[in-house]
Amino acid sequence: MSTAGPSAAAAAADSDASGAAELLVRETISLTPGERELFDTLLAASRHAGSSTVMRCAGGWVRDKLLGRGSDDIDIALDDMLGKDFAELVNDYLKAQGREARNTAVIQSNPDQSKHLETARMRIGEVWIDLVNLRSETYAADSRIPTMTFGTAEQDALRRDFTINALFYNITAGGVVEDLTGRGLQDLRDGLIRTPLPPMETFLDDPLRVLRAVRFGTRFGFRLHPDILEAAASEKLAVQ
Repeated sequence: MSTAGPSAAAAAADSDASGAAELLVRETISLTPGERELFDTLLAASRHAGSSTVMRCAGGWVRDKLLGRGSDDIDIALDDMLGKDFAELVNDYLKAQGREARNTAVIQSNPDQSKHLETARMRIGEVWIDLVNLRSETYAADSRIPTMTFGTAEQDALRRDFTINALFYNITAGGVVEDLTGRGLQDLRDGLIRTPLPPMETFLDDPLRVLRAVRFGTRFGFRLHPDILEAAASEKLAVQ
């Protein structure tokens, strides 16, 4: 899904992208032994509890692994359970196996730092992970603090900042890479920063995303989509 309709800016961006050399983006994700052990533990814990929860890695870890980079920033998105509840399920399994179970830290929401939902952070073996449920966000006209509800994987992908950060790695499905915006993989190959929804909508929801666009563009050497540049210069955004 593109950020907007067939605008001239979008067409120009796609034309520029097609003319540039594509980055090498892997078709599948290769796991380290530690990652494999982690995911096997999560799957075993879910089976032990009789849970049908679907687990997906989300965000930066997926992006970086597809680019062949190492990453220890593992965020797990859950389709029908809060992070702290799933963490308890995992700890119950570890105890049943005679393995060490550690306390879970719950990071409360903090809208001033773009943390709109509480996150459960736990350590399994030597690996730290963050657990959070898939969500849908609704913003009031006069507030940056969204109302959160459980959402589908597609809704969760669309509410994220950029398409390259909206990719999922479906652990439950055996490691399937999911591009539910329809643009994330190609934008990653093209080195393009694009929002899943129209950028003005994305930025009005959270103006800090403008700074994140610049930061990601600088970090990876990616281009900003022309629609992002147009939205960032809008007077509507300037008054937020």
